[in-house]
Amino acid sequence: MSVSALIFRRPRTDATPQTRRTGIIDIGSNSIRLVVYDGSARLPATLFNEKVMAGLGRSLAETGAIGEEALALATTALARFSSLAREMEVDSLRTVATAAVREASNGDRLIEIANALGLKVELLSGEAEAVAAGYGVLSGIPEADGIVGDLGGGSLELVRVVAGTVTDRVSFPLGVLRLEAIRAQGKGVLDKTVERMLGEAGWSKRGEGLPFYLVGGSWRALARLDMHLSGYPLPVIHEYAMPAATVTRLQRTIAQMGKSRIRAVPNLSSGRVATMEHAAALLGVLIRHLGSAETVASAFGLREGLLYGELSAEERREDPLVVATRDEARRSGRFPEHGDLLDRWIAPLFADDIEELARLRHAACLLADVGWRANPEFRAERGLEIALHGNWVGIDARGRAIVAQALFTSLGGGLESPAPVGQLALPDDLERARLWGLAMRLGQRLSGGVAGPLRRSSICVEDERLTLRLGEDDAPLYGEAVEKRHRALAGALGLTADVAVGG
Repeated sequence: MSVSALIFRRPRTDATPQTRRTGIIDIGSNSIRLVVYDGSARLPATLFNEKVMAGLGRSLAETGAIGEEALALATTALARFSSLAREMEVDSLRTVATAAVREASNGDRLIEIANALGLKVELLSGEAEAVAAGYGVLSGIPEADGIVGDLGGGSLELVRVVAGTVTDRVSFPLGVLRLEAIRAQGKGVLDKTVERMLGEAGWSKRGEGLPFYLVGGSWRALARLDMHLSGYPLPVIHEYAMPAATVTRLQRTIAQMGKSRIRAVPNLSSGRVATMEHAAALLGVLIRHLGSAETVASAFGLREGLLYGELSAEERREDPLVVATRDEARRSGRFPEHGDLLDRWIAPLFADDIEELARLRHAACLLADVGWRANPEFRAERGLEIALHGNWVGIDARGRAIVAQALFTSLGGGLESPAPVGQLALPDDLERARLWGLAMRLGQRLSGGVAGPLRRSSICVEDERLTLRLGEDDAPLYGEAVEKRHRALAGALGLTADVAVGG
């Protein structure tokens, strides 16, 4: 049985998704953020996301307390977020605080401020932070097997994730706002500090040969910078990988570029620029002492982990890609049941697809209808765009390109591979996706996008023929446009088109 089959449970196609509007106010040591989610419990969509770089942990190393300026920024941010959450009529609102509030001598003042605004603050322990970060990565990368590192302003959490579960975890006082003081003590002090802490906690070489999953805005900023420098063709950071050697190179590059040039990098938060050099230095020594082979960016972290932690075991095992694409089909397609039927209808032609390809094909079929609401001249491009840039998880860049090719062909774009699809997937992958697209195109035209004709018909390979079986009452459905698409698919498969009516 494949890894995908072990991890994922196919969501019921007839189940009505449980949807509710949830808000989380995350009072971090570096930033305070409100995120409001809506949609399915397994993979809710983000309705609103705003952060304020309050810097609660900035003065912690020097004074042991949150500075007055930071408290003022936090008060303004919490008042705005509390009001917005009320206006958005969220069903539930969680307010969580981490290392800065936990450790500051005046952390209770911030909690009192939040209470006065009607917010009940959950003060997360370092272990709770670590578990939430681990769950966050598993929510977006269910097959993750490695070490999760969540770099906040006040602390660093490490978590071992494997086989869909969180196991060992540990928290260190190595938040990005504390690193400048450590590095100021002299060359090599950060290296020795990390080596000592990992050794005392029993974590030295715990990541030998495993990926290191990056959580936290400072480390995601490093990935954004490398995406820009390398000319990466997809502006999606989730699952972006960097070898250990690249992290080493980035440390030199940041020093050479200077802050003004880094601020000009697209999609890179300017609030992270001041601490990127320290974040890169920590990442370099950390993965060396852990023995990690590469880093992988995760768009999901603590907040998504808190939501994931509330799910049942059964809900956690749902495939997030299938859940999200089915939800998109319900919102944007013409006939919500159509995608699952279409996948089952074309599946006999692709019985040798491995499990991972079969779930990508399923996702493509679920999205097959989303282009129909676009201008007819733009349907193929709409399919391409939604596959490449949709807010999907449980899929890497190669997978996005495969789904994009299938949708582009299915929606009438032809057999070419528009940029950047050809840069992200292998030619054999794209050839397979073109065949899916042609089969989807035939099923869409035969059925008109509704369920009945697909339920009553079938398609299969018999000898050298691609046989479409129709009931007698459905014979009129085989019109000119259907015949043309039938012949196109048969030709691409090296077969002859054949129709069998009745029987």
